[in-house]
Amino acid sequence: MSGGVDSAVAAARAVEAGHDVTGVHLALSKNPQTYRTGARGCCTIEDSRDARRAADVIGIPFYIWDMAERFHEDVVEDFYAEYANGRTPNPCLRCNEKIKFAAVLDRAMALGFDAVATGHYARKGDDGLLRRAVDPGKDQSYVLAVLTPAQLAHSIFPLGDTPKDQVRTEAETRGLAVAQKPDSHDICFIADGDTSGFLKNRLGAKEGEIVDAASGEVLGSHDGSHQFTIGQRHGLGLKRPAADGRPRYVLSITPVDNRVQVGPREALRVDRIRTGRPVWLAPERTGSFDAEVQLRAHGEVYPARVTADGDGLTARLRKPAFGVAAGQALVVYDPDAGDGDAVLASGTIEETGGADEPASADESALSLSGTESTRG
Repeated sequence: MSGGVDSAVAAARAVEAGHDVTGVHLALSKNPQTYRTGARGCCTIEDSRDARRAADVIGIPFYIWDMAERFHEDVVEDFYAEYANGRTPNPCLRCNEKIKFAAVLDRAMALGFDAVATGHYARKGDDGLLRRAVDPGKDQSYVLAVLTPAQLAHSIFPLGDTPKDQVRTEAETRGLAVAQKPDSHDICFIADGDTSGFLKNRLGAKEGEIVDAASGEVLGSHDGSHQFTIGQRHGLGLKRPAADGRPRYVLSITPVDNRVQVGPREALRVDRIRTGRPVWLAPERTGSFDAEVQLRAHGEVYPARVTADGDGLTARLRKPAFGVAAGQALVVYDPDAGDGDAVLASGTIEETGGADEPASADESALSLSGTESTRG
């Protein structure tokens, strides 16, 4: 129970469903005031108090579990390391993977509980597969796609079939004081929302060049390549516009020489995406198959031809994406699976390319034949 409206209503619904429910709030910082301040639904002292009050109203036991050390090692340190290597991580995925559905679930199972219920907006089908929520604007299946089938089997998402406005109305009816509490949107461990400043305080300042990718001309300087991400347009500090007057975007980041390359938006076009070893939530597939892929939480969905070769996934998009960065997650959906979009697999993006790059022999042959195979 984070202290927000979603987890409070999820807990109340779990009780009504007949489960023996215990509320747990995660203390993720040794000093909560160093994380987000104000009542925003995550990581503050006020949030722990809101969660306790909600548990009292629902009538369930309530505990605070100290996960600060594990959270710092697995989420915050990973965040630093990824940016230092020129990648763009999603800390919410890492938190779900390492904390909420690993450390918490492991402890819960050891204590004799059967599952962890959360306020995430996602559904589990009758086949046990993870599916999008009914409310597309709140769907969180993307950030849950790092779960293993075993973790998913012991997870419950009571809100997946309900639009957010109805959840707030239900909270009011139940007498929960958090009914109108604002949602949390920022990174929970960056108190003021200043990601650049947060990284600079840890990784330091180091002057480097901002270079035109086409001409090699030095256009400006910066004090740390870790402050940039692929596709970034604002905050480049360039005093001279491009010759054609169009805006420039970050195209590449090379931490080794601390250089940032910029260029026009069309240079961000991506048609091919390659991931590292995937996590399969559905029975593992090999070969090529048609699917839909999502590259950001609440981002656009792209039809694609996906090839799985054991070591990773290669997605060839039917329409181009722009500004895709290594470190983000690629999540693969089957849009025709039973009662809604089912998550098949996810993988961390390692590299991207353009449509003019030739397909591998495996991709070409399988794409023509349209065959696919599965193995349990």
